[in-house]
Amino acid sequence: MIRDSQNFVPVSMALLLHVVIFASMIVAFDYARPMPFTPLVVQATLVQEIPEKAPPPVVEPEPEPEPVIPEPEPEPEPEPEPDNSEELRREAEEKQRRLDALIEQQRLADLKKKEAEEKARKEREEAERKKREDEEKERKRIEAEKKRQEDEQRQREENERRRRELEAEQRQSELEAEERRFAARNSAEMAAYQFAIAQKIRRNWAVPASAGPETTCSVRVTQLPGGEVVGVSNLNCNTDDAAVRRSVEAAIRRSSPLPEPGNPDLFDRNLTLNLTLERED
Repeated sequence: MIRDSQNFVPVSMALLLHVVIFASMIVAFDYARPMPFTPLVVQATLVQEIPEKAPPPVVEPEPEPEPVIPEPEPEPEPEPEPDNSEELRREAEEKQRRLDALIEQQRLADLKKKEAEEKARKEREEAERKKREDEEKERKRIEAEKKRQEDEQRQREENERRRRELEAEQRQSELEAEERRFAARNSAEMAAYQFAIAQKIRRNWAVPASAGPETTCSVRVTQLPGGEVVGVSNLNCNTDDAAVRRSVEAAIRRSSPLPEPGNPDLFDRNLTLNLTLERED
């Protein structure tokens, strides 16, 4: 019994040593680090009680062989990375090319936008300029039309004023001439003028044989200044003999031009003559 109690302590220490060594191996394998494994060394001191009696000789048990700790396998060296610098360079160049293309595309879009805006601005300015020109032309046209109408109105008013003045002057002249003619008709000059006309017509009157001794005719003679006869009308005779009537009209036309009056106021465009047949015995 005493022997068993004496072997308990070293056995316990041996088990504790194995546990520590096993735990160290687990920790080493868990970390799997490429470093040499250093086994832990545990130092222990064996304390024995000195028995009162000399114990019988203790037969030391044969020491158990230390466990063989396998050395960790060396980690395989990493494979050398492939040289992809050329591919990376091409990718970088492709990215740069795409970026440059996007930048160029954006630049062209901005340029096109600016050109469109500039074109729109010029079109607006041109439209505004044309609108101003059209408005100015319309304003000038309206002003010219207004001026033309005003000028025409003034001209009409002036023409009307002059017409009224001329009419007034003409009426006044006609009144004065009529007054003079009226005064002249009752004058000796008018009697002498009409006698001269009647004498010339009688000289050119070829009286037909059928005319009676008391034949008289009243006739209206239209003449121009200078005595030219231009019309014979209102021929009335005291006989129905057509030959007499024809002879009177022929005599008046043969007498053209009629004698002119010495006084211009005696001239009458429309003369009324009373002709009496005079036969020579």
